[in-house]
Amino acid sequence: MRISTKGRYSLEAVLYMCLLPKGEYSSTKALAKNTGISEGYLEQLFIPLRRAGIIKGLRGSQGGYSSAKPAKKITVGEILRTVEGPLGPVDCAVKDKLCAREAKCTSRIVWKELYQALTSCVDSITMADLTKTYLLMDAPEYQI
Repeated sequence: MRISTKGRYSLEAVLYMCLLPKGEYSSTKALAKNTGISEGYLEQLFIPLRRAGIIKGLRGSQGGYSSAKPAKKITVGEILRTVEGPLGPVDCAVKDKLCAREAKCTSRIVWKELYQALTSCVDSITMADLTKTYLLMDAPEYQI
């Protein structure tokens, strides 16, 4: 299973918004400049992210985009599922009764376990976790 640029770039854009001071909005132009993602692609990504209530937009000269809820309430899994769809490696791992061989398929156990592990992982990581990690990356190294 591969996460497409939609998933990777959405995660980067939401991380950028979560790093903004509370109540501040960023223009698409500033987001594009600071993330390296084109304005046009960002606009496409923002449609499902807005519908899902992950980000919000504000029109006007001081407008732009911001996270719609606190970083600790947004999970990586929520973002990825919003732009990528279900994260299952195969369809039958996500939904039952898709295959006539389901009852006798030994490999389905592998796909279901992989799906559960992946889901558990991405749902346990919040944007607050990623913002902490990002800020630590920028912190000067402590030396004696």
